[in-house]
Order: sequence, then structure tokens, then C-alpha cells
Amino acid sequence: MTLFDPIELAGVRSYPLSERKSIVCRDDFARPWRAGGSVKEWLASLPRILAAKDLLEIASGIVGAIGRDRPVILAMGAHAIKVGLNPVIIDLMRRGAISALALNGAGIIHDSELAMVGSTSEDVAAELGSGRFGMAEETGAYLNRAIREGAAHDLGLGRAVGAMLERERFPHCDQSLLAQACRLDIPVTVHVALGTDIIHFHPSVDGAAIGKTSHRDFRVFARAVSMLEGGVYINLGSAVILPEVFLKALSLVRNLGHRVQHFTTVNMDFIRHYRPVTNVVNRPTLDGGKGYNLVGHHEIMFPLLAAAVIEGLDEAGGAGNGPPPDSRRDI
Repeated sequence: MTLFDPIELAGVRSYPLSERKSIVCRDDFARPWRAGGSVKEWLASLPRILAAKDLLEIASGIVGAIGRDRPVILAMGAHAIKVGLNPVIIDLMRRGAISALALNGAGIIHDSELAMVGSTSEDVAAELGSGRFGMAEETGAYLNRAIREGAAHDLGLGRAVGAMLERERFPHCDQSLLAQACRLDIPVTVHVALGTDIIHFHPSVDGAAIGKTSHRDFRVFARAVSMLEGGVYINLGSAVILPEVFLKALSLVRNLGHRVQHFTTVNMDFIRHYRPVTNVVNRPTLDGGKGYNLVGHHEIMFPLLAAAVIEGLDEAGGAGNGPPPDSRRDI
């Protein structure tokens, strides 16, 4: 016998297929769609396999957290704003389905520009060569003034900007996450990396005020994380900043003695990034809970998740209706 001789197969041992444990079963298959059905019927038609199963489990986890009065924290990059998700997120806030928001520095820029003029996101390539990129007067002036005033009054950056938008009564505040969260008294924290945002090179910038208000927001964010036991944390499209902030906040609150062990984490983005998968999905849930990673475009996946949550809340008996759309707090 040499290395060139084929192995003999006569001694192979087999067993009945019916005795094997299989991970795919016909009972988990999708059901064909029929025209005229409802969202609830569409959700029920999904296969109970891989990402479809994860989507349904995440929605169920959010509905369960709301029913138990546990927080649902949405941390998001600015791209979610730029693909038109503000109305969906605001609706979830009004229903009581989002307890707190966390943004990066770009989030306040795009959200505030929407409130001011109903549009945002300039053509960077077209403006960079002339030095006009990022030079819109109102964006820098209003935001930097709000941050300075927030620092003077010991406010966090998110609350300072939200209050400014409400106070100025810009024509499109109904589409602003910051303004609507301020009305609903939902905390919005903003986590800034200095030099990453256009308002950092306007003459009105105050680096000390940014640092003071953003650090206060880190502490507010950590308070929300300290209450996350039994809740849900969603990272929507932040590849670096917010996954890092979340991991540090989680370490801080555990160091202070808060029990944050059994909770659900979700990362949603259109590609897999190292930090969100590691710092949101995997590491925080090593001692309990469960982490999920949903890959897909924000403008499709998040509305699907929102629809599943709303259907789940309705089935649970109308929980999560939240305050009516016109409710507000005094600023």
C-alpha cells in the first residue's frame, strides 16, 4: 500500500437518516406570499432560519423589554438620518419603544439642518476643491452657540441642541430627532471626536464647551447603560465611535457595581465591521444575554424591524403606544 492507493470504503459505518439531528426543518420554511396580505402576515411567512429568525427574535426581545419597562437604547451613526429614517425613529419614540438615543457628532449636524431647511448632506466632492465644503453659515453658528450655552448651563450636548431647535421654532422640527426627543423628554446623548465634524472649523467653535457637554452626555449615556439589565441595545450604522463608547460605559457601570449582564445587543449595518461585532455583539454578552448582527441596508432593515416591533406591541395588547404625537414638555 502506498500514498497513491485509494482508501477502501467498504468499512464505512452509517446510520438511518431519521436518527440524525438536523438543523434545517421543513416546519421552519418560508410560506409563499399572496397579494393583499398584511405586514403581520408577511412577518409570519418568513422562514425561521438565520437572519429572518434573528429579526423576529430581536423584535420579540424589544417588545418584551418594553412590556417589562426595561430600556431600549438606540445608538446610531448619521447615515441613518441621511437615508430618511427620522420619521420611523420618531414614531418609535412616541410609542415609548425607544428609551434613549445616542448619536455621533455628525448626527446633530444632519438632524439640525433638516430642522432648519428640510434638507441636508452636501456634495462633498463638488465643494471640497474650492474650500466650500462644510462652510454653511447657519449650521456652524446655531450649533456652536447652542453648545456654548449648554456648557454655561451644565446641559449635555444633545439636550442643548434639542432645546435650541425647539426655541428657534425652525419650520421642520417635526422631522428632527433632537427636537422631538426634547419634546418627549427622551435623553439624546452626543459623543464627539474633535475634528471630525464641520462645525469644528467654524470661527464660533468652542472646544472646551464641546468637551464639557459631550462628556456630560457620556455620563448620561452610562446611566442609561447601567439600567440595561433585561433591555435592548441597538447599534445602527456606527462603525467606530459608538461601539467604543458603549464598551467603555459598560465597563464603567459594572465597575460601579451595577448588574448589567442579561440583555440583548443588536448591530445593524450594510457590512460587517470589526468593532461593532466585537464591542456590541460579542464581548458585552459573554456572561449572559445574546448578541445579534443584522447585515443589510439601513433604509430597508430598520423599517422592517420597526414594523415587526409595532405588530408585536399591538399583539401584546397595545403596549408601547406612548404619548400622543402633540404632547410636549416645556423647555
